[in-house]
Amino acid sequence: MGRVTERRRTVRVRNGAVSERADTLVGEEPLEIRVNGRPLAVTMRTPGDDFALAAGFLVSEGVIAGRAEVARVTYCAGAADDDGRNTYNVVDVRLADGVAPPAASLERNVYTTSSCGVCGKASLDAVRTTARWPLPLAGGPRLAPETLAALPDRLRAAQRVFARTGGLHAAGLFSGDGELLDAREDVGRHNAVDKLVGRALERGLLPLRDAVLLVSGRASFELAQKAVMAGVPVLAAVSAPSALAVDLAQEAGLTLVGFLRGASMNVYAGAERLVLAAPAPAPAS
Repeated sequence: MGRVTERRRTVRVRNGAVSERADTLVGEEPLEIRVNGRPLAVTMRTPGDDFALAAGFLVSEGVIAGRAEVARVTYCAGAADDDGRNTYNVVDVRLADGVAPPAASLERNVYTTSSCGVCGKASLDAVRTTARWPLPLAGGPRLAPETLAALPDRLRAAQRVFARTGGLHAAGLFSGDGELLDAREDVGRHNAVDKLVGRALERGLLPLRDAVLLVSGRASFELAQKAVMAGVPVLAAVSAPSALAVDLAQEAGLTLVGFLRGASMNVYAGAERLVLAAPAPAPAS
């Protein structure tokens, strides 16, 4: 199996001084996800938690919603390099009896970049029709702003590989009182979330009705979709959301927080889950 990190020689220039040394870099390898033996998608990922990544991806696509719907997940023995060694870069998810396979429209043998996920599929209607939980999302934690403000530092403290490489995204699941429940790192932000969701599915925890999902970058439509499909009521990001992510959050009942930095944040949807003071009146025009 590929390694999470690898060493490479580098020439360093510091204030005019030149030196050579080995640097620690994050690993990045393709993972092909198959369902019942049929190729479904390829993503560039950091090796590790591959079974959870595949399961989380299928949750995001509305194929499965519980661990009983998966019979087994295995690496494909025939996926070998030129020397006949298993590359561990092809995973096959065997669905349980009676579970419908992905629709033909979902089967797309295309390259999926580590930054955009399955591009071009963003559709509010698709989420509405495939979500396995009632929408809009109901319930969820009531959060004090100071609870949210503490989450980025707690996630950063759990980013062990980032501390060595500086080259990974992270996603964390938190309880309503700010306890870190799980954290995953990956070269792709959408993979980090899929790994979290897949691990939760393996533990029988879906839907994640009382959880807060924090991502280390921006909040794209795809990440909002993954939160909704996992039943997560609160998504927070340290950077900006996209307009379509906000549209989905408003329609699906998802609390969406962006620019979560220190004591500052912007709440784009679902502000009723936050315990907030009355907003100051807008200045007269």
